[in-house]
This record gives sequence, structure tokens and C-alpha cells, in this order.
Amino acid sequence: MIMVAKAYTTRVGRGPFPTELEDALGETLRERGGEYGTTTGRPRRCGWFDAVIVRAAAGLNGATEIAMTKLDVLDLLDRVSLCVGYRVGGEVLEFPPGNLDLLDSVEPVYEEMPGWKADISGARSMADLPPKCRAYLDRIQDLTGTPIGLVSVGAERDQTLTC
Repeated sequence: MIMVAKAYTTRVGRGPFPTELEDALGETLRERGGEYGTTTGRPRRCGWFDAVIVRAAAGLNGATEIAMTKLDVLDLLDRVSLCVGYRVGGEVLEFPPGNLDLLDSVEPVYEEMPGWKADISGARSMADLPPKCRAYLDRIQDLTGTPIGLVSVGAERDQTLTC
């Protein structure tokens, strides 16, 4: 089964969102990614890639690979962060808690990586991606335990790369 995930995390509506960026960077992701509701135009909440949630979703749904979308949205960033765990008190959780109140109170544990600072929209194969970009994808595979099979570097059909 192919699971679709963005290169960053979004959420519609209220509720826990540990990696939410409530600053200019979150707004940048929203604008670059066109993160607005199709029907309502309501802005989506944006944040760093949450490997904890993706790993849990992949496991629960039996995902055999990930189709990673919107990688190009991260092109301009000096650094990118990945949520690798949730801190609750002195403990770091590797899976999301089942209690929403507890999920709402977790502190995300981040791993920071260098950004690739390059326009990847012209890439037509994985070899065309900058090494720092490929390292980001490799780390996501490691953290989620799920291989990435497809990567989109833009909205056009020819901007979907096979890994």
C-alpha cells in the first residue's frame, strides 16, 4: 500500500499539532505550498515533518512505501527539522500517545538538517536532487521505517520522480 505524505506536516481545524509553526516560517510553508482549503479557502496549519505520526500511520495501515509530495516547498530553507520523538516529562515517546490531552501537551524532539537552498522543480530523476535533499529523504525513510517510492518536486505530472 502506498501512503501519501507531504515533506512537511499540515492540519486542518483544531486539535493537537506538536510540530506546528505559528510564525513566519509556518506562513512561508503555507504560501509556498498553497495550503488553503479547496472549498473554504481556510488556511491550513503547517509544521515540520512529524516522523512520529507518519511512522505510526504507516504501521497501522500497512504502508509499503511513501509517496512524498511538495518537497519543493522546502527549497529556500537554510535548515529543515524533523520531529523524531515527543517529550513528556523526562520521557521521550517514539509513538503518539492515544490520549489527545497528552498529545496536546507533548514537546516535539527535533533533529535538524541543512537545507539544500536550490530549486529542485526541474529535477527529473533522484540523481538530479542535491545531496542535502536526498539526505533529508533518506533520513525520513530511516525514521519512518518505510521506503519512499515517489517524490514530487512540483505540481506537474513530469515533476513526480520514481525512487
